[in-house]
Amino acid sequence: MKKNAIGIDLGGTKIALGRVDEEGALQELVRYRTRTQDGYGAVIAQVVEGVRRLAKGAETRVSGIGIGVAGQVDPASGAVIFGPNLDWHDVPLRKDLEKACAMPVVVTNDVRAATWGEWLFGAGRGVRDLVCVFVGTGIGGGIVCGAKLLEGCSNTAGEIGHIRVDVNGPLCNCGARGCMEALAGGWGLARSAGQSVAADPVRGRKILEMAGGNLQNISAKIVVQAWREGDPLALGVIEAAMRALGAGVATLVNAINPCMIILGGGIAEGMPELLSRVESEVRGSALPAATSRLVFRAAELGNQAGIIGAAALAMKCVGVSV
Repeated sequence: MKKNAIGIDLGGTKIALGRVDEEGALQELVRYRTRTQDGYGAVIAQVVEGVRRLAKGAETRVSGIGIGVAGQVDPASGAVIFGPNLDWHDVPLRKDLEKACAMPVVVTNDVRAATWGEWLFGAGRGVRDLVCVFVGTGIGGGIVCGAKLLEGCSNTAGEIGHIRVDVNGPLCNCGARGCMEALAGGWGLARSAGQSVAADPVRGRKILEMAGGNLQNISAKIVVQAWREGDPLALGVIEAAMRALGAGVATLVNAINPCMIILGGGIAEGMPELLSRVESEVRGSALPAATSRLVFRAAELGNQAGIIGAAALAMKCVGVSV
């Protein structure tokens, strides 16, 4: 009988929990809308309820729980130091879940969990050196070197969205200017388009109409759709974002020399053309020696990568071979 664990992708709007076997197959899935507004205790209660539902349906005993959280995690205690989307500060997540669920719990960053999933069971299978770049509302990533997932001195390795590609660029949520995320992430696309429409309403008429006449409603989804329909303003915004993303990935390629770049996330999935464009930008600007054996791949696990990766990490930490 195959061994299994529960993987959890915990975000500010949704909680997705899945029971995953040792071969990376998702056996059962449970979803909730995160009760962020009701506080930490309410969210923990949702997680515990989901774990119990999945454990009840398992044919064999669940090995443990892996949970990926959008935020900074203390690797020693499993506490979430800061989870901006959840408004969490120094919450003892691992301790509370182990007490409530009576099984081992591993807590990690959500993007690192997704990288673990893609590396073990997705596009990165068998690759010893790779970088995952996830382009969604923001930009996050994970780095595998020598078949080891990098954590860094203070467990923050993989914050690649904050590579600065334009020192005079727009302000990022982190406080710096010109971060890759501020130029090419979903919220950066929406902000750039909104500012352009406000500055030139005639040229931005199409995007504004798609947003119902309200600048505040302009989203990355609208910008991408307008780009697909050939809108000149959207073309300019997307072009700038592609160049910024290519510049940031080229920096990673020069610094780390991976064998593979895996591109995923909601924006990347909605724009399959992005992969070839980023590859072109990187091959045109990174060191030839660093790109000679470099391969580009689209992520394969979609929005299940974090669940599968978190479960696999939990199994690894309790001695199950994956």
